Amino acid sequence: MEAKSSVKAPLLAVENLGVCFTHGAMQAHALRGIDLEFFKEEIHGLVGESGSGKTVTSTCIMGLLQSPPGEITSGKIVYDGVDMVPLPEPEKRLYRGRKIAMVFQEPGKYLNPAFKIGDQITEMLILHLGLDKKAARERAVHLLDLVGLGKDGRVLDSYPHELSGGMKQRAMIAIAISCDPGFLIADEPTTALDVTLQLQILRLIKKLKDILGMAVLFISHDLGVVKEVADRVSVIYAGRIVETSTKGKLFENPLHPYTKLLMLSIPSAQRRGVRLATIPGRVPDADKTPEGCAFHPRCPLAIERCSRENPSLGDFEEGHRVACHRAGESWIN
Repeated sequence: MEAKSSVKAPLLAVENLGVCFTHGAMQAHALRGIDLEFFKEEIHGLVGESGSGKTVTSTCIMGLLQSPPGEITSGKIVYDGVDMVPLPEPEKRLYRGRKIAMVFQEPGKYLNPAFKIGDQITEMLILHLGLDKKAARERAVHLLDLVGLGKDGRVLDSYPHELSGGMKQRAMIAIAISCDPGFLIADEPTTALDVTLQLQILRLIKKLKDILGMAVLFISHDLGVVKEVADRVSVIYAGRIVETSTKGKLFENPLHPYTKLLMLSIPSAQRRGVRLATIPGRVPDADKTPEGCAFHPRCPLAIERCSRENPSLGDFEEGHRVACHRAGESWIN
């Protein structure tokens, strides 16, 4: 009898994903071969500066890429064995909300101001789970209690404008998890909140991940926040993953110069009085990505080879992958 493999299969895998936006004769390659894996009961942090491709990645996973001008030019998005990229729109709708859900950065923009919170939750339950109004309302009360908004029905019968920023984000999370999705995308869910509320939302996402057994994609530009919540971390730059590993390995031994510079820019009590590192320049526009490694114009370790050859994402050590010709080297004395 053939032995079963002990390697855990990902719930969702993004394989060589390429995305191009076209405007007239201009083409902007926003994603240039993204590879990511997401496992049940694991939070996978995706971090990078604005313009790196984080939100485009999440939009593609949700099946919400607007076409035109956007087009998936290569790759697969495989959920539980099914490639969702070629599915017709009616079939993609069966995944959105039911199996894959999303928490957005600014809930005030996505909660409908004309409807009570309870109506916005029960709509999902009736549509995807086929519950009647009474059963949907009972589940909505349970969901609001689960995210820390109580079970007295007050929030259920409130309009979005009657809630604080933190309460709106919790309500958005309740809507996202209403149908027990296997995969949750949290797109910078703490950016618009103060520090105290940020910590509460991070703890809530971790708690729900454990309770519901979800795989979570946590998107942020802040490595400090990602360190607080993630189990695994991938660093994205100019539409490509440049480093990926478990949180422990990545923060203990960052291999890519971009990752190191991001870490050095995090305020720390241990470096009080020391000037924070900065990264010169900015992320290149998607229609003007330089040849070779896209980071080489900003990289303190760049050599001539970096401007010619685009490094592939390869194994530096077990469980730690990096795309860099000079991985692990340092420019800091």
